[in-house]
Amino acid sequence: MIGGAVVAIAAIAALQSCRSIPKGAKAVQNFNKNKYLGKWYEIARLDFKFERNLDHTTAEYSINEDGSIKVVNRGHNYKTGEMKEAVGKAKFVGADTEAKLKVSFFGPFYAGYNVLAIDEDYQYALVAGKNLKYLWILSRKKTIPENVKENYLEIAQNVGYHTTDLIWVKQDI
Repeated sequence: MIGGAVVAIAAIAALQSCRSIPKGAKAVQNFNKNKYLGKWYEIARLDFKFERNLDHTTAEYSINEDGSIKVVNRGHNYKTGEMKEAVGKAKFVGADTEAKLKVSFFGPFYAGYNVLAIDEDYQYALVAGKNLKYLWILSRKKTIPENVKENYLEIAQNVGYHTTDLIWVKQDI
């Protein structure tokens, strides 16, 4: 009986870890991965250890030979003065027309990467991680129009994010 309980607990834990998008959030449909490729500036984020103390942060996406997406994140640590870079890869969870991906910077371990909103010209994006601890607002430029910002904040709040906790990233030199 104990063995069955352990298996059940392990199965529940595995199912929870497979969830790659916050409850109530929906990834963009009719997503065009080729339009998403290129450089993005991080406008805002929820703080977490891998980006702590970073400003001037960017993400650059390109296609790997195996069809996955190469991810290069860069940022300037304003406390140490060092530039940081992390290279990873992303794969679509299902069809590449749904903006629901998983990304890895550490071998076989993947985390959710979900585009919740994007404008028609692919200039601004709202990206969620697997849960309410991860959120980014991205732009092709170092700034974002106020109306886009307000719209993305409203979407994030409706999902359950505490947008007052966002860090507004310094992008100016």
